[in-house]
Parts: sequence; structure tokens; C-alpha cells
Amino acid sequence: MRVKACVDQWQLSLEVPYQRSFVSIVFPATSADGSPRVLKIQYAHPESDHEEEALRLWNGKGAVRLFDYDPGQHALLLERCEPGDHLSRAGAEEALRFFTATLPRLWVSAGKPFRSVMDEASGWLAELPLVWERAGRPFEPALLEAALEALDTLRSTQGEQVLVHQDLHGDNVLRATREPWLVIDPKPLVGEREFSLAPIIRDYDFGHSRDAVISRLDRLTAALGLNRERARLWAMGQTLAWASDGSKTSKEHVETARWLWQA
Repeated sequence: MRVKACVDQWQLSLEVPYQRSFVSIVFPATSADGSPRVLKIQYAHPESDHEEEALRLWNGKGAVRLFDYDPGQHALLLERCEPGDHLSRAGAEEALRFFTATLPRLWVSAGKPFRSVMDEASGWLAELPLVWERAGRPFEPALLEAALEALDTLRSTQGEQVLVHQDLHGDNVLRATREPWLVIDPKPLVGEREFSLAPIIRDYDFGHSRDAVISRLDRLTAALGLNRERARLWAMGQTLAWASDGSKTSKEHVETARWLWQA
């Protein structure tokens, strides 16, 4: 019913939905005038809250354009990226050049209605020890304590608050025609700039080794003029917070967090 309501409202023709969408269903679409579009219908999930507001603030500068939003259907009508290849397949060098150029464009001033990094980190502080226990204590207590200490310190000592995309990895950037690459699928928060490096630093597609992880940390913080220590600790803390759902734990996330802990 939601899909039909959106098709009727925006006069769309739909194709087979894209694969690998976990908290929404996303269709390539064509409008009545033949323009390529994307129809994205969200499921209820806190990470998707205010996605449309983030896209409005970015206004197509480094990110896909939002053409319309239906709050009743939780549906977004978006610019389609063509040919749509993922940045994760382009290689580390091109990806780092893109992130260095694009992150400052995304760091716009923001406040309400976005959830804050401070609130997000506070949630991780409460949940991480419980998830660690449920998962069978999958990594050493010292690493858990280091992440908790880092999150506790970082959350209340942040710098200037800007809009950040907390899941900006290579599969959330697509090759396009209006710009060479465009960011999609914001998971928006408001926090300091250093926080937004975490998903890039741990992105396996750009090399999963201690040297590769630390190289991304060093290169991004130097190029963007950010505090390396804060970026290191945010990346360690968020990576460990996202490592386990209580039933299974990502070995790669734990390895990344451990390398960052020891860096």
C-alpha cells in the first residue's frame, strides 16, 4: 500500500528494487516526464531518523538531492546516481581523495531535530558491557574498558557541533553524473568532526590491516586538520559499539578496534 501510494502521488514507474538495503526498500524509478529518480521507503529504525532533513541541509552539495518527502509514508523521492558504482570498488587512493574533499562540504551547522553524538555515545556506554556479556565476552576486558573510557571522555569534551554521517563508508557513495561521486543514505547525528572519520577508518574495502587502518587515520586527520587522538578514540569506540548484536561479533571490527587501541 505504501509503495502504491507513492507511485500514485509522484507518478512513478518502478523497476526491481536495489539489493543490500537493510532498513528501507529502494526502487529505481522514472517520473512522468522521463527523469530518473529513486523511491526510498523507510522502515522504522532510529538510524534513519531525519534522513530527509540531512539531505535538505546538504542541498545536493556532495550528496544526492532530495526532491520530495512524504512523512506519512516515510518515503523519499531522490536523485538517481548513474552509473551508480560504489566508491568501495574504486580503490583506497581515490576514496581518500573523495572523502578529504567532500567531508568539509557535509560538515554544516545543525542542531534539532538531529540526535547528538553525545546521546549516541551515552547509549553505547550503557549497552556495550551488556552486549559484550550476551555475546560471550568475545574480546579482552581491557579493550572493552579502553573503549568505555574513551567514549565517556569524548562525549562531553567535543568541539564545534556539525552534521555528521555516522555510516559514511564506501558503499554509501555512488558514482554519478552531476558530480563524480555522491553520498547517499545518511545516518545523521550532530557532533564534532573527528567522529565522522570512524566508518572510513575501519572500512575493510580500503584495506584491512593494522597499517591500512592507521594510514587512513593519519592521512585523513592530517589532510583535514583534525585531532588525531580524538579521531582514533572515536573510531575505536564506535567500531567496538557496532561490533556485535549480542548473537554474533564481527572479527574484523574487533581487530580494527584493537589496532586503534594500540596505535
